[in-house]
Amino acid sequence: MNKPVQWHPITHNGNSSSNMDLFHSAGFASDVTELMKQQHVPGLAIAIIHNDQIVSAGYGHASLDPEIPCTADTLFDIASSAKSLTAAAVGLLVDDNDMFPDIQYDAIMATLLPEDFVMSEEGYTEGVTVEDILSHRSGMASHDDSYMSVRATKPDNARSITRNLRNLPVAAPIRSRYIYCNMMYTVATHLVEVKSGQDFGTFLEERFFKPLDMTSTTLQPSSARSKGFEPRMATGYTWKRADSTYHGLENPDCPEDQGAGSIISSVNDFIKFVKAFINREDPINKNVYEGLTRLRTFVNPNPGRRKRYTSPVAYAAGLDIYFYKGHMVVGHNGVFSGFGSRFFFLPDFSFGAVIMGNSDGANGVATTLVQKLIDNLLGVTDERPHDSKSKATRPVEMSTNQEKKEKKKQEKKTQKKSQGIQKGQVNEQRPKENSPQPPTMPLSAYAGNYWNPGYHNLLVQIRDDGLFIDATDRSMGFTLKFEHVSDDRQFDAHFTDWLDGSDDILKAEFVIEDAQVTRLGLQLEEMLKEMIWFEKKDEVLS
Repeated sequence: MNKPVQWHPITHNGNSSSNMDLFHSAGFASDVTELMKQQHVPGLAIAIIHNDQIVSAGYGHASLDPEIPCTADTLFDIASSAKSLTAAAVGLLVDDNDMFPDIQYDAIMATLLPEDFVMSEEGYTEGVTVEDILSHRSGMASHDDSYMSVRATKPDNARSITRNLRNLPVAAPIRSRYIYCNMMYTVATHLVEVKSGQDFGTFLEERFFKPLDMTSTTLQPSSARSKGFEPRMATGYTWKRADSTYHGLENPDCPEDQGAGSIISSVNDFIKFVKAFINREDPINKNVYEGLTRLRTFVNPNPGRRKRYTSPVAYAAGLDIYFYKGHMVVGHNGVFSGFGSRFFFLPDFSFGAVIMGNSDGANGVATTLVQKLIDNLLGVTDERPHDSKSKATRPVEMSTNQEKKEKKKQEKKTQKKSQGIQKGQVNEQRPKENSPQPPTMPLSAYAGNYWNPGYHNLLVQIRDDGLFIDATDRSMGFTLKFEHVSDDRQFDAHFTDWLDGSDDILKAEFVIEDAQVTRLGLQLEEMLKEMIWFEKKDEVLS
């Protein structure tokens, strides 16, 4: 790994402080590079603001082959940190009572989008509000495996994601608990598009990026490339323990995910957005700020994992908020396969930072660095080493513990941990033979198209003498390889993530009636007690 780039000032509008001394120090640079090594992060960039003084730096590599240094202008997919922009976009509409008097945080979504926003159970369509979808308290499960990518025959977009809500089961009563739901943020962008008459990318460009001089920030990777930014775009990596090497990952456009992620930015650009929050400056005026930072729901706090001096985490609107030694800390993080990000600010001190990296391990590095920066600001001393794997520096239970694949399969797994759910908890014990035996029915009896209106079509094929599903046309693409468990009906489905190759096991069950396979159930959504059921069809439905 190359030597860290020298910290360099961008503006000098404030006085120097112990914080800036820390940021310029060789010790801080050494900590960053050591954490990157521990967490297998090829490149990392950091920008810090204190009293309007901004400094930034890059470490390591934006690309390993060819080797390209990471700088503060390197562009990353910021994953779920993008939710802050989506919520802010809605906040601008709420603030504009002249143009959009009907859009308020307590407005019923179905009254704003009467043809499109329909949920699957009674009371939800009539009850879910704007702030419910922005604070993950709508009762809707994540259903991340339900939406279709640009690789699909019929890709999803913000409108189709919204209209598919009617086909997806809910997981909890409205406002009863925090359930992280990416697609509700895509629904929020549909609201912005319908009411403003602009596509979401244009709205962001005109209302945020241009006013804040965020000239390098775009919606979707293709937009960054079309503007000539490709040489500055970081390659996302995953670390493979088996061969101890980095593997580069694709970063495709995800229009079906807009609002939940898919923002490309640099730390030098995104710190300007943070500065607008700190200073309550347009477009984040006082009213918009107060609407976005209003605490709305707790993020299922786990007392065993809380850090000392730290309150439970609450979710506002596109922002998670907690209190540390009596001071409010506001921010958001994001993890996509190959990328991680975190931004935060302390309003009491006009202090904040943005951290971005090009592997999912970057989020762990960011968590440790955030704590170090805040402790230094507040004068908190801790003799324990800043080891990103130590209990002392474990992530606070954030809205991830929310974190394309956390969209992005890493994000999804982290969310489940924050919600206290592990694979297999919803699966009752099933008999399993010591060595797998093939079903007595021919594999051809199982093969065919299976349809669920919310999850669309799945094709069960015969491959390598077994049953197989290729679902890489999904936004969070995956494959399933089936292993027979018992009774010709019960199977384990070996789930492999299309982007990072990670593995899991899902419960699967076929229904057999009159010697015919008629249905397939898959445990695709852990927030639900029941499986997602697909009806076997003679042809592909759309």
